[in-house]
Amino acid sequence: MVSTRRSAPRDHLLATASRLFYNDGINSVGVDRVLQEAGVTRATLYRHFAGKEALVVAYLEREDQMIRELWNEGLGRAVSADHAIEMAIEGIADDAYRHHTRGCPFIKAAGEFPDPRSSVRQVINKHRAWFHTELRRLLAEAGRDEVDTKAETLAMLRDALMVGCFLDDPDVTRRTFVRNARWAAGLR
Repeated sequence: MVSTRRSAPRDHLLATASRLFYNDGINSVGVDRVLQEAGVTRATLYRHFAGKEALVVAYLEREDQMIRELWNEGLGRAVSADHAIEMAIEGIADDAYRHHTRGCPFIKAAGEFPDPRSSVRQVINKHRAWFHTELRRLLAEAGRDEVDTKAETLAMLRDALMVGCFLDDPDVTRRTFVRNARWAAGLR
């Protein structure tokens, strides 16, 4: 049975795997490399994770948790519904510009795990559903019409931002995202 309790070796292993998976690609990073760079044994891996796919799931769940915490922290400072949308747009831009500079970890993982039934894709789908729901909620609270269409547009702009900050000039990409996201959300 695999333990789900938190421990320092588990957290260190997960942090190492997360860095490697994000920077070098999930399928290009073998378990041996993760173990070597984390300085842990194979037994430590299997004590905490059933295998590499479970480690990948934990990596994506960790990303999801960090993004949700940043999201909630940013929106917690909003003084109005429009300000919450503004904070969300700035938070998304800041994330791509400063934290996820090599693209979206969920989009990258989806490219490596095409089977929609895989446990990896389930985590990706859950994260994206949460994000779309949050966008719809913000837009509805601000009294916008066509909430679904606007949320889909903002989500697509966010996906483009994550790719653009990695492939193109991040300053230009950020400005373009903010300008178009503000327009799509009905901000002046």
